[in-house]
Amino acid sequence: MSDFELVRSGDGSYELSGEMSFDTADRILKASEQAFQGHEDISVDMSRVTRADSAGLALLLEWKAQANIRAGQIRFSGVPDSIRAIAETTEVTHLIG
Repeated sequence: MSDFELVRSGDGSYELSGEMSFDTADRILKASEQAFQGHEDISVDMSRVTRADSAGLALLLEWKAQANIRAGQIRFSGVPDSIRAIAETTEVTHLIG
């Protein structure tokens, strides 16, 4: 089983490491629901992600949608090159920043 770690690094700031893939995306989403609760503005550093696929991009888009629902913001840094490439191909780069 692939693994990941979502760690709080400050008020509304998180670091994601490990895999952002079909194997982990749903578990990351579930972990983030509790972790992000109570924060309007969130930042996620993904510079320690070791593997990412289109499910990782779908996760970022879901996080963005949830932030919009609660009238907050979410910022991403260290977005893996593989996710950026998929975002460019599908013309959604503007959504992930």
